Amino acid sequence: MSTPGPVEGRPLRLTEMEPPLPGPGALRVRVSVCGVCRTDLHVVEGDLPVHRAGVVPGHEVVGVVDALGPETGRFAVGDRVGIPWLRRTCGSCRWCLAGRENLCVEPSFTGWDADGGYAEQAVVDERYAYPIPHVFGDEEAAPLLCAGIIGYRALRRSELQPGGRLGIYGFGGSAHLTAQVALYEGATVHVMTRSEPARRLAMDIGCSSAGGAYDEPPEPLDSAILFAPAGDLVPVALGALDRGGTLAIAGIHLSDIPSMEYERLFQERQIRSVTANTRRDGEEFLEIAARIPISPTTTPYPFTAADQALVDLAQDRVNGAAVLQIS
Repeated sequence: MSTPGPVEGRPLRLTEMEPPLPGPGALRVRVSVCGVCRTDLHVVEGDLPVHRAGVVPGHEVVGVVDALGPETGRFAVGDRVGIPWLRRTCGSCRWCLAGRENLCVEPSFTGWDADGGYAEQAVVDERYAYPIPHVFGDEEAAPLLCAGIIGYRALRRSELQPGGRLGIYGFGGSAHLTAQVALYEGATVHVMTRSEPARRLAMDIGCSSAGGAYDEPPEPLDSAILFAPAGDLVPVALGALDRGGTLAIAGIHLSDIPSMEYERLFQERQIRSVTANTRRDGEEFLEIAARIPISPTTTPYPFTAADQALVDLAQDRVNGAAVLQIS
């Protein structure tokens, strides 16, 4: 990757590299596909400064194990696995010891701290890889590995009660998966998004309404999730909540939140952020995703069109989730 900058300037570059070698406890994966996540966009454009110069983006990686490092035993050569965003945690800080490894003080992340899946091969600690449920093809599985897992954590952080009314702001790769979980669990789902194709997708999967990003939902909300990285939607979403409602902010990056009247937060409304995920979140989500089964909407791109996929994502031209076809 070149110097971070606007994706319209095509900051990615295709480079020949030596094949990565799996160290102790690690797997090497021959990559089949890699999802294109909005976090990749933030890394490439510099909203999230890279932790290692020249890092290979991509953290929704699906492929087949083709080499094992020493001291492995969880997977075998030929197994299909997924490499997610959460790459490693320290295991010894008070957050890890309390089962809250998403708050680890020394974590590392795929495509930010270490090379990710915009490549033919990638390595991962076997403890942080996921087996892919057989019900999903490679392209379907890719967005589950971050968009799906983070959306699932955001849904749980929103404290949506059984049969509750959920508002979703922004309706891309993560939101359209989260909505399917909420619908499966009996929620009424209202979508607010600026994309007309996304509104059609929301209605196609069973949401009760789909309006513009700043529109009021047709009824007060018990919970809301903000997927769009637009801080000016925070007061809008809070204003749509009923008393005691919760707004969960799903993104790792958000533009500034404007000042607002206390009345929007009064009556025990609350805002909660979402920080990464635990491995348990991923296991729970993949199990329920296979049980539903979730139907991901994907837009495939050839590997050489990674720049274009990011441009389309930035300009809201991707319906569902973009996925790079690596091999």
